[in-house]
Amino acid sequence: MKLLDIYAKMKSDLEIIENQLARSVTSDHALLSETSTHLLKAGGKRIRPVFVLLSGKFGDYRLDVLEKIAVPLELIHMASLVHDDVIDNAETRRGQLTVKSKWDNRIAMYTGDYIYGKALTIVTDLQNPLIHQILSKAMVQMCIGEMEQIRDFFNTEQTVRNYLLRIRRKTALLVAISCQLGAIASGSDQHSANLLYKFGYNFGMAFQIRDDLLDLLGTEKQIGKPPGSDMKQGNITLPVLLALQEPSINESLLLEINKIRESNGAGDTKKALNIIRKSASIHTAEEMATRYIKKAIDALKGLPDIPAKKNLTDIAHFAAKRNY
Repeated sequence: MKLLDIYAKMKSDLEIIENQLARSVTSDHALLSETSTHLLKAGGKRIRPVFVLLSGKFGDYRLDVLEKIAVPLELIHMASLVHDDVIDNAETRRGQLTVKSKWDNRIAMYTGDYIYGKALTIVTDLQNPLIHQILSKAMVQMCIGEMEQIRDFFNTEQTVRNYLLRIRRKTALLVAISCQLGAIASGSDQHSANLLYKFGYNFGMAFQIRDDLLDLLGTEKQIGKPPGSDMKQGNITLPVLLALQEPSINESLLLEINKIRESNGAGDTKKALNIIRKSASIHTAEEMATRYIKKAIDALKGLPDIPAKKNLTDIAHFAAKRNY
């Protein structure tokens, strides 16, 4: 089944989630409402809410409960993006001006804080302390991941292990707990919740690696920002790290990265992109993403054979080859 077909079958529930997202960030303060809904209006895949809802199918599916997981998780993701754009000095996201670009850094930081606060307010309606423990621990890890990324800006000597730990914290954990908490909130058994966590974690790792590949290989129309944006911002991703390990291109690539760093992100990335695109690193990174997807799909094998299991498998296959 195609991704659009899966979303179409979930349309009515996803529309409720979308409406709740909009209501949750609406404020009596006009500017906060405007800035908070800015990114929301740009859309997105809503992969975290989708995983919450699909994972909820393995227990007692109640949308009125699951929305109190799905909405906060998407808000936390959105808030992290607003903050990321300040750190990265990003001008566009999803083809739209970022909050920091349309307003300024101060407004963006408080907008992100406000969205985080709203997320936590909603999830307090659920009385299960385990949900709150899992969510708070993941948020702590996300912050550590952000700090590690800042620390490693333009660090061409970092290891692949450093990169993998960083994306685990920044991306994979939130996807993993989307699956886990959907199962827990619906009263699913612990074994199923653990398998869904494993699926989400491996999916999240593959999703981020694919995202980093798209930043180097995609067009501005496909990815909603200029290709090579990560490199301009100092974020050295997996394909770049792998390319730096190739002796024949190490020196020339280092030279281009240093030029970008010295220009404070204003330099041209075309030469660096050309070097990386011709290297073996692209194929190696794609293979790593494929291995994570295989692990994700393997984790689903121990789950009951219900339509949601097939939907999760199909979404994983989409993530392995997505180009947007």
